[in-house]
Amino acid sequence: MTQQTPQVPQAQPELAEVRNFRDVGGLPTVDGRRIRYGRLYRSGHLAHATEEDAAYLTGLGLHTVFDFRNASDIKLEGPDVTLPGVRNVNIPLTDPADGAEFWTMVRDGELDHLRVALGDGKAAARMAHTYREIITTRTEDHSRVLHALAEDSVPALMHCAAGKDRAGLSIAVTLLAVGVERDAIEADYLKSNDPSRRYKIRRSDSTSVGMSPEVMELLSPLFGADADYLSAAFAAIEETWGSTESYLSDGLKLAPATRERLRDRLLEG
Repeated sequence: MTQQTPQVPQAQPELAEVRNFRDVGGLPTVDGRRIRYGRLYRSGHLAHATEEDAAYLTGLGLHTVFDFRNASDIKLEGPDVTLPGVRNVNIPLTDPADGAEFWTMVRDGELDHLRVALGDGKAAARMAHTYREIITTRTEDHSRVLHALAEDSVPALMHCAAGKDRAGLSIAVTLLAVGVERDAIEADYLKSNDPSRRYKIRRSDSTSVGMSPEVMELLSPLFGADADYLSAAFAAIEETWGSTESYLSDGLKLAPATRERLRDRLLEG
C-alpha cells in the first residue's frame, strides 16, 4: 500500500494590492482529518490586484472566485480583475441599501456624529447583529456556495471587501460543514486582525483630524475581526435550528451525500 505524502503549505507571498489573502489548508476536523492545502482560499477584494498579484492567483489553478460584495461595494472599489480560465460568481450577502446612510457617515461623518452612532459599544453591537442576520437570512446563498463546492468549484477563493465578515462567515460555514473544530475556525477568522491583513480604512477627510486616534478607535470595531461576532453567528445557529447538524441539513439543505462529496473535495485522506 502506497503511503500518502503529507501535504505542506506552499510559501505565500504578501500580495501587493489584495488584502487578507490566505490558504485555509491545514485546519483540523473533529475526526482527525485536515483541510487540504490548495483547495480553499480567502481574501479581500481583487479589484486593485497588480499584474504580479493576478499572476500569482492565476498560478493557483482556481476554478471559481466567489465575490460576496454587493453592487455598492463593487461601484466603490471596482470589479475584480479578470483571472484567465477562472469562473467568477457574485453572490451579494448584503443588499446595496443595507446601511447605506450608515456607511456614508463612516466615511464622511464628523467626530461628534461618530461618537453618537458608534460609541458606547454601538459599533460592536451592530457588527454582531449583522453576523446573526447573515446567518439566519442568507441560507439559500450559503447553500448555493456549498453545493457548488461539492460539485466542481474547487480550488475556490472566497472574498468580500475586507475578507473578514461576509467571506469570513462563508468560510466558517464551509468549515462547519466538513467538521472543522470550532476553535480552529475562530483562530483562522482572527488572522484578519494581523496588521498586514486589515482593511485600509478610507475616509473623505484623510487629514490628522479626520483620521485622529479617537476616530480610528470608534471605527475599529467595524473593521476588525472579533471573536464575539463569530460567537453571535454560532449562537444564531443554535437558537434558530437547535444544532449545527440541523442548520446544515434543514437550513442549508445539505444531504448526507452532498456533505460527503464536500469532504472529499476539501479534506485530506
